[in-house]
Amino acid sequence: MTAFQHLMRKTSPAPARMFAAGCLGLAAFGEPVSSEQAEFFENKIRPVLSNDCHQCHSAEAKALKGELRLDSRAAVLKGGDSGPSVVPGKPDESLIIKAIRYKDEDTAMPPKKRLTDAQIADIEAWVKMGLPWPENAGTSSPEAKKGYGFAKWRTEHWAFRKVEKPSIPSVSDNAWVKHPVDAFVLAKLEAAGLKPSPPATKTVLIRRAFLDLTGLPPSPEQVEAFLNDASPEAFAKIVDALLASPQYGERWGRHWLDVARYSDGLGGALDPAALPEAWRYRDWVVSALNRDMSYDQFVRAQIAGDLFADEPELRIATGFFAVGPTYVGDGGDPEATAQARAETLADRVDTFSRAFLGLTVACARCHDHKFDPIPTRDYYSIAGVFNNTDTKDIPLAAPEVIAAFEAAQNAVREQEKKLKAAEKEKLETTGLKAELERLRKAVPPAIPRAHGLAESGNKDMPVAIRGDLRKPGENAPRRFLQIVAGENPPLFTAGSGRRQLADAVADPTNPLTARVIVNRVWKHHFGQALARTPSNFGAIGEKPTHPELLDWIAATFMEQGWSLKKLHRSILLSATWQMSSRFNASAFAADGDNRLLWRMNPRNSEVESWRDSLLFVTGELDLTAGGAPTERILESRRRTIYGTVSRNGDRFLSDEFLRLFDFPAPRSTSEARSTSTVPQQYLFMMNSAFMIERARAFAERLQREASDDRARIGRAYMLLYSRPAEEHEINLGVGFLAGAANDPNPQTRWKSYAQVLLSAHEFRQIQ
Repeated sequence: MTAFQHLMRKTSPAPARMFAAGCLGLAAFGEPVSSEQAEFFENKIRPVLSNDCHQCHSAEAKALKGELRLDSRAAVLKGGDSGPSVVPGKPDESLIIKAIRYKDEDTAMPPKKRLTDAQIADIEAWVKMGLPWPENAGTSSPEAKKGYGFAKWRTEHWAFRKVEKPSIPSVSDNAWVKHPVDAFVLAKLEAAGLKPSPPATKTVLIRRAFLDLTGLPPSPEQVEAFLNDASPEAFAKIVDALLASPQYGERWGRHWLDVARYSDGLGGALDPAALPEAWRYRDWVVSALNRDMSYDQFVRAQIAGDLFADEPELRIATGFFAVGPTYVGDGGDPEATAQARAETLADRVDTFSRAFLGLTVACARCHDHKFDPIPTRDYYSIAGVFNNTDTKDIPLAAPEVIAAFEAAQNAVREQEKKLKAAEKEKLETTGLKAELERLRKAVPPAIPRAHGLAESGNKDMPVAIRGDLRKPGENAPRRFLQIVAGENPPLFTAGSGRRQLADAVADPTNPLTARVIVNRVWKHHFGQALARTPSNFGAIGEKPTHPELLDWIAATFMEQGWSLKKLHRSILLSATWQMSSRFNASAFAADGDNRLLWRMNPRNSEVESWRDSLLFVTGELDLTAGGAPTERILESRRRTIYGTVSRNGDRFLSDEFLRLFDFPAPRSTSEARSTSTVPQQYLFMMNSAFMIERARAFAERLQREASDDRARIGRAYMLLYSRPAEEHEINLGVGFLAGAANDPNPQTRWKSYAQVLLSAHEFRQIQ
């Protein structure tokens, strides 16, 4: 997938995606630049223009070359002596693309050194998108000149205000309110003249809960037991059981792995290494969620777990950073080496700030942030922490075990030296060889290792002028962001500063951390977050639809010990979450995007849940937890979370399958998945060996578990959709299974019928 395709899949609303992908150039027609496009420009395009183009092609250039300026969108479109430099939406027809591709030596740009393939691909993607250029993205920052006015930002911008628990609003329909969450939602609905949808049926409710919390549907027996339980606590018991299930950690761990841009490495030319131990971080995440590790500790562990001497297991948690890209350059080329280090630091800062803080700090890498109160100096204050940190393979054993293993290995090496010396002087070696064999057999088993972080220094780094590490500017002391910690934050002086950074992020006075995570959790339960840009709480991110509700949940979350399971429970037991998803024409006319939450949002299951559910209903799913990944997930019976994923998404057949159903490319942190409906998905359901095999297995299960076709059809509907089949559905199935003259084989008909049922939209959908 190209960078453009990835961005389009992340940013385009589902109903308009194919139209937008065809038009390609909405920004060229005056449409507002989306937050994702602005971030793409600031992270991928602006640094290249600043570092490689502006010295010759900007208002600041000493001698403007070719009358071409590249410091504003209008200037790029105007072009220079050779005419317009860009045709929006058409990179192959754009002069700037021809120049950076180095097809003609006379027009090749930059003249001294070709851009990297990744940089060229980014600029091509930018042109395809229609040249989006954020309104304030000029060559200098007005905010930087007049000062950021941090105090004003903390007062006026919702995300930087202190989290304070608001009063629960009064409403007219008190009978509808099951939980304080409901009062905040109902107050907005009543103010708009709307009413909440009626409750979902019990069959819909139990299926929704199972898929939400475990990614698997309930069994018919579990549905029947719930339907027969008339106690007021019936649904609460279901929720508690699901939260206690080991499948909960697998489901919600996968959500976090999207944020962590988790992969097994293999990122391509500049990031080629495999990460064979990445799965240990994945398993740590699953285990931490199943144990309900408090979220503040969850955060601290991933930033600085190796520095908690009393909890050595937390060293694995720093895989959060170590499983990301670590770029390498040509050792003989100082520019390439500096660029590789700069890109690696940018990944660490970008992932850190978006994941935990909902801020795009990496946009301040080359210049002061154009939208948010983040000066370039703050970027290098955080980058300096990671500049004093290395990735390494961490031995997972007690110190004495490690020492014994290393001593045995050293003994083998010393004996090998003695043997080589004896052979070179032509001495008798029989005894030496025997001793070497003995020592080799005495070496303890290899110590398991995990990819993680380790301290490597204790120095501040300077601001890199225009993002070029070879051009140092003023010193940037390691410390937390000024917008959060004040204009003179405490300095980070202990080692790299990661332990202090972790404490600053998890501090309850930090207004961002709790808001960010409860907003992410809300998104996965409702299909949309309260603030619909979960990784961008800045000025160009979306404001919350229910800011008081977000703050009430965040404050309560911290009061309850940062417990994610308590947060899940409170949401699922609310009347808001238990609403029907059925369509209401009048409510839709007033609020088509359901920003006021008048119903539950119906949505498709993610690809992992859908594939796992297919195996579950056919009786084939292997629930073995953890361990090394499998490269051929479509041939495996394990849950999809245990499949191998490459960073580029083109190394394994499982990558191709996952991308087909909107799995995010793990090159960078992902705040949300797109939802596409394309013909290739249905062709997969119709023709793939995977689906044909599932149909066979499902048909065989139905044949075993029921004695006639009517009973089998009823069983199928309960297994797949958690509801009884309606009479017309049974009759339709019986009629098909009765066969025709050209299809006399009942086994073939059952396989075809099973495949249709497995491929139905109802099976993929969470209602």
